[in-house]
Amino acid sequence: MVVNQTRRRLLAAGAGALALPALTTVPSMAWALPGRENATWLYSAVDDAEGNHCIAGITPSGKRHFTLTIPERCHGGCLSPAASRAVVFARRPGQHFYVVDGGKRQITHRVAAGEGYHFYGHGVFEPDGRYLYVTANRLHDAMGLVRVYDADSDYAHVNDIELGGIGPHEIRLMPDGKTLAVGLGGIKTHPDYGRVKLNLDDMDPALLLVDRHSGDVTARHRPSHHQLSCRHLDVAEDGTVVAGYQFQGPEWETHPLLCRLGPDGAFSELALGDDLTASLQQYTASVAVSRRRPLMLVTAPRGQKVLLLNHRSGELLAQYALADAAGARCDGQGGFVVSSGRGGLYRIAPGQTAPVALADLALRWDNHLT
Repeated sequence: MVVNQTRRRLLAAGAGALALPALTTVPSMAWALPGRENATWLYSAVDDAEGNHCIAGITPSGKRHFTLTIPERCHGGCLSPAASRAVVFARRPGQHFYVVDGGKRQITHRVAAGEGYHFYGHGVFEPDGRYLYVTANRLHDAMGLVRVYDADSDYAHVNDIELGGIGPHEIRLMPDGKTLAVGLGGIKTHPDYGRVKLNLDDMDPALLLVDRHSGDVTARHRPSHHQLSCRHLDVAEDGTVVAGYQFQGPEWETHPLLCRLGPDGAFSELALGDDLTASLQQYTASVAVSRRRPLMLVTAPRGQKVLLLNHRSGELLAQYALADAAGARCDGQGGFVVSSGRGGLYRIAPGQTAPVALADLALRWDNHLT
């Protein structure tokens, strides 16, 4: 179960950490909202009705949003714990990440991967917000990296952590503040070939734990099949890691599409049943874990489904029909906010019989909400 949707087109570009003037800002439905929502935004990469690539900010109720036009399609994002900033990363094989000031609704920095590198669409800050850890590829040897950037120095590149494998994708910080959880997809790509997968026969994916201080890979958990690409993940407050696979083998084969790494270090794959697994068409888009309950939500755009599970037991609690289900984030109230590639924004919570619509916009949401 994991990510990848079919809205494409990346434009290669420039170099360096570059402070920018505000890019095109298109505020919409800008009426005042009560309380905290005026300062709270969910972020996502989107395409607008004209096909422009954008970064969108939207209030959790879906009643207010803005868009910032950018020159390439983006993917995932992360929030800075130190400032009202979000960082959104270009989609694999992407060339930039963008720093967004939500209060001013503008892009403050565009930072390039640099010659000989590309990004994979995800990153995460350390607890104090100074260092940003970004998954990347070194082209000359296809080495997967975590590249480290200093936000206090205009996002200057300061270090690389080698992962001993190919294709790191989503990255999260564990509750200890020093360990990074990384989904290693195992898929070799090169900007000269766009999104073509160059090594499907000898993939070596894994779920990794990495010490961000020493750079050591402290755990490497391989899936049950070498073509189960480990892509997206989230981390619970108790240290449980849940990750999704995307199967790269024959379409008639059925394999487990979720894995779980418990706080005790026990690694397992979650069985959903052959019929349900087959209906997901070998792929999911986003994994989100609740901060209030032992719940996780997984989106499956090809299968037109959203799954709600207990992240401790792996029990399937509910499944919902949702066309082109895309990004997901916990809402801080025990439920989740979910986007659709067809423009909808929804809330899903335990006990609901169907997703509750919050907004319907002329935007094509990408696979992640931040």
